[in-house]
Amino acid sequence: MTIKVDSQVTDEILKGCLKSDKKSQRQLYEMFAPLMLSVCRRYVSDFDSAQDIMIKAFMVVFDKLSQFRNEGSFEGWVRKIMVNESLSWLRKNKSMYLEVDIDSANATIDYEMISAQLNAEDLMTLIDALPFGYRTVFNLYAIEGYSHAEIAERLGINVNTSKSQLSRARALLQRKLADLDGSSDSKILENGN
Repeated sequence: MTIKVDSQVTDEILKGCLKSDKKSQRQLYEMFAPLMLSVCRRYVSDFDSAQDIMIKAFMVVFDKLSQFRNEGSFEGWVRKIMVNESLSWLRKNKSMYLEVDIDSANATIDYEMISAQLNAEDLMTLIDALPFGYRTVFNLYAIEGYSHAEIAERLGINVNTSKSQLSRARALLQRKLADLDGSSDSKILENGN
């Protein structure tokens, strides 16, 4: 079986994984674990739970590796499994309070000034501080690239609820960014407000 893979994943490692070779599985895990843990952490803020989800998702990767069809990148395929396992955990362990009304944010924000002060880690801290439902929809839409219809199907909500949650997440992020525009970064990031 020849698998088109990303540059860092060799055909040899994947063939070994298909044969349940522990060394190959460990190599694949070590290549992707840091990145995939960050994917799981975007949905589940508790580090230990996110790590458990990631490990369970890797078991799915190894179990379903023969189903990888070379459509898109291998990393993208693994990421999709991580997202699905994270959402499954959320459905089992969290009750998602999702509102239906759409709020709009009208604040004018100096994004250029803020982007000069804000690094990726700070932005992830702001996203992580969003309420559970907002954060989940925002991650799926803005970071993973799912459509509202796909989000609605995956979360068991209607499309308008997905749109509402995204709108509210953006409005809240805009308010937090506006607060950054008017005060020190460290105060906002420390308080998570």
